[in-house]
Amino acid sequence: MDSMLEEYGKKRDFARTTEPAPEQPSPNQGPLTFVVQKHAARQLHYDFRLEVDGALKSWPIPKGPSLNRQDKRLAMMVEDHPLEYATFEGVIPKGEYGAGQVIVWDAGTYSPDEDGRLSWDDREEAGRRMQEGLSKGKLSFFLRGQKLKGSWTLVKTRRGENEWLLIKHKDRFADAERDILEEDASVLSGLTIEDLRAGRLPDRSRRGGARLKPDDIPEARRAPFPASLAPMLASLTDKPFSDPRWLFEPKLDGVRAIALIKDGHPKLLSRRGLDATAQYPALAQELARQPERELALDGEIVALDEEGRPSFQLLQQRLNLTREADIRSADARIPVLYYVFDLLYLNGYDLRPMHLLDRKSLLESALLPSERVRLLEGFTEEGEAAYTAAVAHGLEGVVAKRADSPYESGRRSRNWLKVKATLSDEFVVGGYTAGQGSRAHTFGALLLGYYDDARCLVYAGNVGSGFDDRSLADLRQLLDAIRSDECPFHERPSVKDATWVRPELVTEVKFAQITQDGRLRAPVFLRLRPDKPPSEARHSAVVPAPATAQSRPARPASLEKNLESVLEQLGNTAEKFTLKVQGQKIPLNNLNKEFWPAIDGHQALTKRDLLVYLAGVSPYLLPHLRDRPLSLTRYPDGIYGEHFTRSTGTTPCPRSWNRSASSPSTMRATRNT
Repeated sequence: MDSMLEEYGKKRDFARTTEPAPEQPSPNQGPLTFVVQKHAARQLHYDFRLEVDGALKSWPIPKGPSLNRQDKRLAMMVEDHPLEYATFEGVIPKGEYGAGQVIVWDAGTYSPDEDGRLSWDDREEAGRRMQEGLSKGKLSFFLRGQKLKGSWTLVKTRRGENEWLLIKHKDRFADAERDILEEDASVLSGLTIEDLRAGRLPDRSRRGGARLKPDDIPEARRAPFPASLAPMLASLTDKPFSDPRWLFEPKLDGVRAIALIKDGHPKLLSRRGLDATAQYPALAQELARQPERELALDGEIVALDEEGRPSFQLLQQRLNLTREADIRSADARIPVLYYVFDLLYLNGYDLRPMHLLDRKSLLESALLPSERVRLLEGFTEEGEAAYTAAVAHGLEGVVAKRADSPYESGRRSRNWLKVKATLSDEFVVGGYTAGQGSRAHTFGALLLGYYDDARCLVYAGNVGSGFDDRSLADLRQLLDAIRSDECPFHERPSVKDATWVRPELVTEVKFAQITQDGRLRAPVFLRLRPDKPPSEARHSAVVPAPATAQSRPARPASLEKNLESVLEQLGNTAEKFTLKVQGQKIPLNNLNKEFWPAIDGHQALTKRDLLVYLAGVSPYLLPHLRDRPLSLTRYPDGIYGEHFTRSTGTTPCPRSWNRSASSPSTMRATRNT
């Protein structure tokens, strides 16, 4: 151990604390790592730690990091910590150095960036540059964490030997409006400091959380960089559901694309496996600036309408362009975004066998969001709420994904489920019927089919509604170009005046249901899908939503013990006493004062009765009230007396304010939205 790790060891009794003992570090690979631990000791602070020369250089920051460039956060340099400390979470016991609760608030990788030069791929050079910065008293570095991203500096002041300032540099990640400290959950366990205080401890067997490198995860396997990757497909389910084992992402109305990036050279592959890079030049330029040397991403290319919603109709205007001048013009008129939701390959590792949660964690650290390349954020557990919110914002619905599922390239899996407001799917056009009246020069209906497991095209019915004059004319022109004398369906459908076509066009159709014999009921044409290959138009039965699992974990024994203690103390018949809860002392008085008078044969209810009730419902009420401002309407003289309002975090309103004796009331909880 070097002298600084010796100092770390001398301050701790490892027979009492679960903090890691200093050991000889094993050699790391890949970029240098950093961690920020939120630490509720005598005073709440944030421990900012950078990996340098096999240890974590550490600076406690009392006010925490800020994205505002104007904020200069005091950072006091302390003893080095072992690298194993980067994943430490838990409670340091009383009497030990730094006693209190600790969570991993953020974690990721970093590189020195003095003069704009980065050293992601050279640990030795990066370490040397950091040592030079330490000796000069000025560090400049680029963070890629789940919360903190972009360029920062640590500058040593002249006021003290160990006094530094942490300052955000000017870049696209600086934000004077956003308070990053409001994001208070651990990136490792999802717990907060308040959870630890309430007795919930990190589950060390839990998968997911902050994963910094592929070799942190057993399922990641060494593999050459892929030349092509087929996307994983979702099955259609019948209704939204909530389940803690699933993640829920908004379903975007765009075009699926795999992005392959190697040494700054991006390639965008369509769902059909075609190279679409030239169609999106501005997007390709931004993908080329991703710092990782080898990267394979899965995501959706979308164009946004005036309301900020994904619009396939807008995007469709760009799909078939081939002339460079037309593409440049479309790039300016209809800019596109790439929403990334999965990471398939990273720096020599195939990540597809890994759990989705682990891939997501690596993605959050590896991807640098930009104006056009963005991370698609999802929801955990509350799938029904996510679905309702998505539909309310004009989206199609959500895609539910099992948190422990691998990535199944080229397969339509039940580990991913589409939950749509309207049932729709893709079908192959195998022919059309003659039109009558105003449609005499176009067609009457399209004959639709899907491929079965034997790769035979099975007839699924006709669609004759959903067309306007322009789509009728455009489709007739496309149909004329692929006319055929042979029926493409495995069994010739009994349809009068049918004209057959080669099965090359894919159309998206919404419908009420698919009957038992595989026919579409009440189908309506939505649009052509030139981005999707006919071979993927498979019969996908609407699968039932998974049975909802218990979404709330059982309360820890420590919480039950605290609740029993509170209820036992409230059994005290004294008019006043001091209630002790989790080390806090709360003086109570006037406990026998009647709040609700006796009425209709029911006994009067007192202040004590109210406290007993609130304690009893606290396991259900407190999670709902967490992080919500409260307004309490107080009735010191009973429900028919004068009352006043008090809000948490403020002083009580004077009794001359908001006085009323109009109607009985109890407690109100409000939330600012």
